[in-house]
Parts: sequence; C-alpha cells; structure tokens
Amino acid sequence: MSVGDWAGRCYNKGMGIVGIGIDAVDVARMRETIGRTPSFRTRCFTDDERDYAERAHDPAERYAVRFAAKEAVMKAMGLGLGAFGFHDVAVARAADGVPSLLISGDAARLAGERGITRWHVSLTHTELIAAAYVIAEG
Repeated sequence: MSVGDWAGRCYNKGMGIVGIGIDAVDVARMRETIGRTPSFRTRCFTDDERDYAERAHDPAERYAVRFAAKEAVMKAMGLGLGAFGFHDVAVARAADGVPSLLISGDAARLAGERGITRWHVSLTHTELIAAAYVIAEG
C-alpha cells in the first residue's frame, strides 16, 4: 500500500494526523543526570518505567528513550515543556516488546481538546543517543 493509499484510507475513516513529534536525548547526559540527581527518576518516570529501566545493564539508555518519548508527545500536541507532568505520559511494552503510550491526567485532557484519539510511537537507542518519534492521530 502506498502512503497515498494509506492516507486516503485514514481520511475516509475520519482519521488523520493531528501532530507529529520527535525528540533525541544524549544517553551520557541522561546517565549523568540520574547519577547526580537520583530523584529525577521518580519525578519523571512511573513505577513501571523505572522497574523496566533498572533491569537493564545500562538503565540510562531506557530512561533516555522514555524521556524522549515524553517530549515527543508534547511536540506532537504543539506544547512546550511543562504543559503537563512527566508521569502523564508513560511508555509501556507489550509482551512481544512493541512499545505504546499511556496518556493520563492533564496530557489526556489536552489530547482530548485537540481531538487526539490514538497514538503511535517508535523508539530507538544506541549507547550514545536515544530517539522517539510520535504520531498523534484523531
């Protein structure tokens, strides 16, 4: 299916892209931040996100990519840092490893005001950089 066919099918079903967001985080900087300020973990990440990250050999990679996802959601909604709390967006993983977004609180309210009904997220990271790409659909 071509991109045009896909876009046409989405349009015909009343769906469309409301916004896109991308963000990248330097893994070394995240490593420094969580080492220097341990409370950053609880301020920015849910219990489930912390449990998942801490099981890794290098938790900084998992924290960095989740932080990037949170910021990419803000960008997809056309909002800046501080529009909602970091706990209002969480990255979850299905049993097969596919990531998804859990949106709650002020983030859910703001998404509803913008007509956003569905989220798509893609995550990637290396030892050096973590990136997230988010599509808001409505």
